[in-house]
Amino acid sequence: MDIIPRSNVVHKLEKRKLLIAINCIAGLSIFFFGYDQGMMGGVNGAVDYYDTTMKFGHPDPKTGAPFIDNTLLQGGIVSIYYLGTLMGCLVGGWFGDRYGRIKTIGLGAGWAVLGATLQTSAQNHTWMICARLINGWGTGILNAIVPVWATETAEHKSRGQFVAIEFTLNIFGVVVAYWIEYGANFYKGGTGQFTWRFPIAFQIAPLLLLFAICWLFPESPRWLVKVGREEEARYVLGRLRGETGEDVGKAEAEFQDIRNIAELERKTAKAQSYIAMLFGIGSGKLHTGRRVQLVIWLQIMQEWIGIAGVTIFAPTIFRTAGIPNAQVQWISGLNTITYMIATLICVFTLDRIGRRWTLYWGSIVQGISMFLAGGLSTAGLQHPAGSALARGYSSGAVAMIFLFTATFGATWLTVPWLYPAEIFPLEVRAKGNAWGVVGWSIGNGWLTLLLPVIFKALEQKTYYIFGIANVITLPMVYCLYPESNQRTLEEMNLLFAADSIWNWEAERNFAILKEQNPELVQAAQRGQSVIDPETGLPKSGRQGSVSRNMSLDVNALNHHEDAYEEKQTFKHG
Repeated sequence: MDIIPRSNVVHKLEKRKLLIAINCIAGLSIFFFGYDQGMMGGVNGAVDYYDTTMKFGHPDPKTGAPFIDNTLLQGGIVSIYYLGTLMGCLVGGWFGDRYGRIKTIGLGAGWAVLGATLQTSAQNHTWMICARLINGWGTGILNAIVPVWATETAEHKSRGQFVAIEFTLNIFGVVVAYWIEYGANFYKGGTGQFTWRFPIAFQIAPLLLLFAICWLFPESPRWLVKVGREEEARYVLGRLRGETGEDVGKAEAEFQDIRNIAELERKTAKAQSYIAMLFGIGSGKLHTGRRVQLVIWLQIMQEWIGIAGVTIFAPTIFRTAGIPNAQVQWISGLNTITYMIATLICVFTLDRIGRRWTLYWGSIVQGISMFLAGGLSTAGLQHPAGSALARGYSSGAVAMIFLFTATFGATWLTVPWLYPAEIFPLEVRAKGNAWGVVGWSIGNGWLTLLLPVIFKALEQKTYYIFGIANVITLPMVYCLYPESNQRTLEEMNLLFAADSIWNWEAERNFAILKEQNPELVQAAQRGQSVIDPETGLPKSGRQGSVSRNMSLDVNALNHHEDAYEEKQTFKHG
């Protein structure tokens, strides 16, 4: 394959080794994302940062804990980052669908380096706000495209596992951020600029590495088909799936699925802008408007169930639970380690029990832990500080925070990022995933802006808000979110073809369409003799052809059959 540069790893690696290499690069981007989120928890507690440079607080004379004079400014500096991610993801989605996944990763990494450099050198809150906006833009570009690239190269049977591994690295980034900041606090007593400038600057290293090596990796075969570069797409798929032994025919089956679905999408819907996608204009049976609403609200609820507060304002949360200021930082760091270890549960369960059941058990345990954390914190604060009862209740509240964080890592951390990358049509998959990042940006930005104010007004009762949000997610997921597990990306158009918003109607409609359109599900049904084992081609029909009657309308086949019967009756009548 002379079209792809010889330096590209696709020529040297294949099958699982190539998938692991792709996963490592995606994981490097996700590591930066996690580090960037976890970093602000420690930065907000640096004396030089909040007192001398940003001037939104001062240290408490008795305890040394930060006393925030301007909660709106503190929250604004954190939340403006999410305005940047919102803008960046829209750019990243458009750029990714137009120019490819790899070029978009390079663009995002370069832009984030600029933002991180400006944050490191910030001299006042105005400078910092602008720098975080720019840095957020780069993060938004990466978040819009990296999950798409990862899901488009992975096999449908292990897609969840690969993305879950990436989010283990995401939380590893949070862990690294916390412990770097914990260590920086010991340098010159934690009162100098190094305490917060070095942790911010550290993120530049993985970004430079990502920018340098992303060009050595293969483009998504699905994007290549979309833009007409089918020879390259077929070669990359062959390297990803294998071409010998039991793998014969696997790549060709998937390639034909992608070609078929790309043609069907062009027949079914008009070109989709962001506005058209949001309102479902011209999408026909693809129902992109419904998919956009699903991913936006899934991401918003991911933040409102409590993780945004625990990640960014962990020190504040532990103080409200009655933990002394001297112990807050290392307990926060220990919580992040528990968080990271718990993500490994998702690696082994997500493709076994599915996306919906993962969200169900997560919401139940998280909701219980948030309500108990609120109750135990309240009980602890009603007793004298330092008393046995106060310590006991506070320890119970901290245990519930740990339980919440671990459960979130095993459930809700991965699914809201995986689901948007799975369910959108090929023609607009990067834009669709960008809408998920929009939801995440809205949820995070809104919450981090309000949390300082909410914590100041409600203190430990804030946990009850998070608990209620977890309860709300149960009927929401049950009624509205179809299962994407163990289904190919090409099958998603069949899954969302129903005109009803309800999950049970989507599943019923999917079963009918799958039976009517075997041409679209060859890769998923290879065990049902859809593919010739010797050639890897469809047993019936010409290679690369799309069935004339292929449709996302369950009534279409019946109409064709009725028309055929009428024609035969007329001919013989």
